[in-house]
Amino acid sequence: MADARPFHWEFQPEPVAPEAFRIEGGRVLEGTVQVSGAKNAALKLLAAATLTGERCTFTNVPEIEDVRVMADTLRDLGVTVDHPAPNTYEVASGDVEWLFVPLEAAAKMRASFILLGPLLSRFGRVIISNPGGDRIGRRPVNLHVDAMRALGAEIEYRNGYYFAKAPGRLRGTTVTFPFVTVMGTENAILAAVLADGHTVIRPAAQEPEVDDLIAFLRKMGAEIERTGPDTIEIEGRKRLRGADHRVVPDRIEAGTFVVAAAVTGGRVTLEGAPCEHLAAFVETMGRVGVSVSCGVDTIEVSGADRDAYRAVDIETAPYPGLATDLQSPTCVLLTQAHGASRVHEAIFEDRLEFLGELRRMGARVDIADPHHATIHGPSPLHGAEVEIGDLRAGASMILAALTAEGTSTIHGAHHVHRGYENIARKFQELGARIERAAEPVAPAATA
Repeated sequence: MADARPFHWEFQPEPVAPEAFRIEGGRVLEGTVQVSGAKNAALKLLAAATLTGERCTFTNVPEIEDVRVMADTLRDLGVTVDHPAPNTYEVASGDVEWLFVPLEAAAKMRASFILLGPLLSRFGRVIISNPGGDRIGRRPVNLHVDAMRALGAEIEYRNGYYFAKAPGRLRGTTVTFPFVTVMGTENAILAAVLADGHTVIRPAAQEPEVDDLIAFLRKMGAEIERTGPDTIEIEGRKRLRGADHRVVPDRIEAGTFVVAAAVTGGRVTLEGAPCEHLAAFVETMGRVGVSVSCGVDTIEVSGADRDAYRAVDIETAPYPGLATDLQSPTCVLLTQAHGASRVHEAIFEDRLEFLGELRRMGARVDIADPHHATIHGPSPLHGAEVEIGDLRAGASMILAALTAEGTSTIHGAHHVHRGYENIARKFQELGARIERAAEPVAPAATA
């Protein structure tokens, strides 16, 4: 039988096959760049759409690999996901019968685990694989599972899968996390909005993407409020309605382009930029000596005085602190600052590993332990052949290659397409010399 679902415009994603970037450095970046929608908001919003059978429409959705994987995962569940235009998705979750999120989806994208809360709350059961994602340290999902159990779910773990069911409706309760967890907070929210009774979540993550999710849920009819900086309260509803929503701009992409301008001595204007979500990062840039000017929805950056950049100490923290996702771009900038900068990565224990690749380009870096490093500058960087293993390290190595003298080849560049929309084209439009090249594929073994 022919597929009866309506026609949808087919987004052609950037290739996910192994890929490399070749970059000729030493060019000053100048011009204007449009900031895309936030990866970390879009994925959770698509998951939230499963809380209702009515159609939800999202605009400003980034055209990235992780969004494509989430859309395909939802389609595999029986959810109707249409893509009628660039950056627009429509989702309708009727009577979903196939409540199974397989290993293939989880291995590609850790955010697939965000489907636990909404599917369990609305349909009363789900089987979901242990998630994958970037290898930047332990990111256990036991906090998500404990939150579901607190809400009344019964969950067993067998053979790499969580078998979850909710006898009747989930029940409102107090969900107390031992420390701040962003996706744990979001999963608890998505479960509690259809639970029976009142739920209090603390300490609740304060990231702008969490508040964007809350704003969308309110449009759906959810009764949810942030009653304190780290407290969210929810009165469960029996059903929610469809809604339209524009995804908040991506503060991590914005920060990446701020560093790109700063480290190349360029002048770049970011449009659609969420400066109000980047206070700690902008303050750090100011301490280094980067000129950053914020407008209503623009950020203007000048690296004209990069010879006077100063070393600073940085420490990552949950929002409103310095985002861990912006630590690695900031480290690239600190290689060009005068003096010794101390870096404390307080969130993930493997996120400083990329500094080893930065050394191959001439950076002077001392790594004391998985959470602490010292960067000595200024260090003239040179082109090199480097390897990356995760999304944010990939974007940061692009920044290093842009400021280096000579040509760099960055292997594993396909990781970057998980979270950055058209990153090569955006850099090209600012004057960068960057091209993409397929990695050679090893021949299949023969008997």
